[in-house]
Amino acid sequence: MSRPGPMAHADAGADTEVEAGAKAEAEVLAERVRACPGVAGLSGGPFGTVATYLPGERVMGVSADGDAVTIAVVATLDRPLPETAEDIRRAVSDLAGGRPVNVRIDDVVE
Repeated sequence: MSRPGPMAHADAGADTEVEAGAKAEAEVLAERVRACPGVAGLSGGPFGTVATYLPGERVMGVSADGDAVTIAVVATLDRPLPETAEDIRRAVSDLAGGRPVNVRIDDVVE
């Protein structure tokens, strides 16, 4: 049996940094979206697939990868839905880093 060399520990540290970065990004995205007018909450979608999955936890309603940022929300009816979606895009555009921001309105509440 071979023993892990020094690189195994370096890779583990890199993985931890990536996970911490993904968690921080997802949490900040979620926080900004929740603060937008017309947003009642975040949604994971019908099968809970819109989420950032991390070891032992997940941030529902936010999915960000190298290609795009997807946000899924439950919206309120007190304003037009396209305005709510545009406000969400504006709120997270600086965090998207040039990636397209896809906004899904999964449900509406009064």
